[in-house]
Parts: sequence; structure tokens; C-alpha cells
Amino acid sequence: MPYSIAVIGTGYVGLVSGTCFAENGNTVICVDNDRRKLDALLNGRIPIYEPGLQPLYERNFKEKRLFFTDNLEEAVLASEIIFLCLPTPPNEDGSADLQYVLAVADHIGRILGAHAPQPFKIIVDKSTVPIGTSEKVTDAIRAHYDGDFVVVSNPEFLREGFAVEDSLRPERVVIGTSHPAAQRILTDLYRPFVLSGNPIIIMDERSAEITKYAANTFLAMRISFMNELANLCEVLGADIDMVRRGIGTDSRIGKKFLFAGVGYGGSCFPKDVKALLRTSKEAEYPLRIVQAVEDVNAEQPLRFFSKVRDYFGGDIAGKSFAVWGLAFKPNTDDVREAPAFVIIDRLLEAGALVSAFDPEAVENTRTRYGDRISYPHGMYEALEGASALLLVTEWNEFRQPDWERIRRTLAEPVVFDGRNIYDGASLAAAGFDYFPIGRKPHLGRKK
Repeated sequence: MPYSIAVIGTGYVGLVSGTCFAENGNTVICVDNDRRKLDALLNGRIPIYEPGLQPLYERNFKEKRLFFTDNLEEAVLASEIIFLCLPTPPNEDGSADLQYVLAVADHIGRILGAHAPQPFKIIVDKSTVPIGTSEKVTDAIRAHYDGDFVVVSNPEFLREGFAVEDSLRPERVVIGTSHPAAQRILTDLYRPFVLSGNPIIIMDERSAEITKYAANTFLAMRISFMNELANLCEVLGADIDMVRRGIGTDSRIGKKFLFAGVGYGGSCFPKDVKALLRTSKEAEYPLRIVQAVEDVNAEQPLRFFSKVRDYFGGDIAGKSFAVWGLAFKPNTDDVREAPAFVIIDRLLEAGALVSAFDPEAVENTRTRYGDRISYPHGMYEALEGASALLLVTEWNEFRQPDWERIRRTLAEPVVFDGRNIYDGASLAAAGFDYFPIGRKPHLGRKK
């Protein structure tokens, strides 16, 4: 049976989730108070880059299963299930800022109270929220409305660049509630998404809330562990790629998230690691491993910058550097907590010039740097006059470039590979000096 759904917030999670709910036959009203974003969505333009999302959005908008409005009251009263997909940015102390979630919860309570009685409503925390948020949302609504509703935790596990696939075919669905009717309705809602047999896991609200933080922090831990190990490999003369292959074939470990690089970024890992650390501090049980995860990640792009600076004798003032990749990972335009920005900041502080290219993230980068760096139209144009190429984000189009053209275009044939995607021996044979992460450098430049 199709459901009437409201999705509050048309950011990354809200837009993808709402569109995919509509794709499975439900009627979805997406609510946002950003008029510019709404105008774009109402005129056929989605505000984020996410592969596969545009055709789903166009189809469901045309078929009148997907709607966009700034009228929260209309959406709440028309919907059986209300998903809160609102931002929870970190406060200065690392805790998650719940002001948007609680403000909307308060507004929902006032709407329901003004139109009581209402049919049973399910309010779903889809945002990544701290442990205990479901109770706070319940209290905010209950302050104005004593009717029949329940607040459920249903964390998202979407990977940017694969969010449509993850939403339509999730590896698991976590539903945090002890309410029998909510369990039944949400299980029915998600059943078409898990026809391949992946599980719908029912648990209590607090366990569901911590599950999301635990998942992202564990993945971040794997990345920081490999980066720390890569740094040791550089000191000892070992090869982190060989180590990765050696441990990744162990079924207890697996192959994913074992690639050394310049560190993780994005909207989830940094924020969620900080929030879990803050929660552990408040519980007076510090998570020492998680603290190390954050410390290593903060240091990793700085180590990469140090390689660049040290190669040029500690003085890079006036030198130009080409940066390939600005988004925190491929297949997204998201630059939040991007390692590339840490590196660019240090280059600029040292007096260097930066020419940066990314297939999708240039405009978001321009918002931060303005005219302090240059934005050539192509990957090869970015190399003109540069003293080195810095590969930061491993977009597919960067994986097999024209090295002959690069050799001719760079002022100095030097490559710093922040994602270990190139073969150092081949580059050295072609006359490049090559510096990877956790592997031996290859020096082939004729001096």
C-alpha cells in the first residue's frame, strides 16, 4: 500500500530519500524554507550532483508523486509518515547542533495541536542525531499536542556518489522503535526496498541512534589506521599497497576502506566522529581509539603538504601548483571537510599559487576561495606553468592521463599522488619525480 509521506528538508538525505520513496509508488511532499532551492526544484533543476538522481526526480515529479513546497502545515496534515531530514552541524565543542530538528519538531507539535485530533502520525528522525534525540523530539511535540503519534529513529546509510543505489537497494534498514504499529508500517514501507533479502532490523531508539555513529566511526577508523600504517611504511621503506593486499584478503578484515591517502572528509565522517567523541565525554567514558582516528585524520593532509614543501627546499613562495580534485571524494560536488582545502590553505599561507580543477566541485570551491586561486576549464589547462601536480581526489578521468602531455605542460615534472593511483616506476621512466602515500618515491627527473 502506498503511503503519504512528508520529507522535511531537501538537502542531500532529504532529496534522495524523498525521490526514492516516490519511485516506489508513495506520494511524497518535500518541504524546505529555502525559496531559491524550491524554485530550482520546481523548475527541473536539482541543487546537488548525485549520479542517477536527475531521471528519478524528473519521472516522479512528472507523475505527480513528488511535490515541493515551503508549507510545512500542509505537508504535516496531509502525511501519515513525516521524515525529519534536517542538518545537524557540529557545535564548537563537537556536539551535534539540534536547533533545526527541535525547531521543526516544535512547529509540528503546534500544527498538530491546532488541528487536533489527527490520525496516528509517525515522526521519523532520518537525520544523524545524538543518542536521546528521539525523546527530545517527542517532548517538543508533546508540549503542544497530546494526540496519537510516535517518534522513530531511522538512520540513513547513504554513500555520496552511490546514494540512489543505497536508497533503493539498502544493505540494511534500521528502525528504532518499540511501537508495534510504527514497526509494522515502516516495515511495510521499506519492504519493496529489500526484496533481495537484505534485513530490516528493529531495535530500540537509542540503539538505532548510536548505530549510525558507530558505523561511520568504524569506517573512519579503518581509513585512519591505514594512513597511520602508511606513514610507518614510509619510515621503514615498506609498501602500504602490499600491506593492504596482504590484510584485505583476510575474510575477517575485508578489502573496503583500506586505501591510504590524504584523509577522509565530507558531511558525515568528520561530524559523526566528533559527535561520538562528545557523547563519550558527556558519558564520562572517553573513546580513546576514536580520538586517535580524528587526530590521525587531521594530520594526514598536513603531512602531504609537508612533502610538497620539503621537496622544494622549504620555500614554495611564488611557485604554482596544480591541484586535481577538490571534492572530498569522487562522484560528488561536496567539498565539506575536503582534504584538498586543508592542502590549498597551506599552499596559500606559504605564498604559493594554486590552479585547481575538479569535474563537479569548482563552484563550491569558488564560494570559499573566490579569486585567491584560479579555476581553469580543464585538467590539463590546470598544469600550465605549475611546478608540480597534486592529485587529491581520484576521479576516473584522472586515472589514465596523457603523461606525455603532462610532461610538456608542467614547468617541472613532479607528481604528488595523494591517492596512490599511479605507477611510480613508469612515471620515473618517463622523467617524473613521483611521491605517493606509504610507498617509496620514484625519482626520474633529469636534474
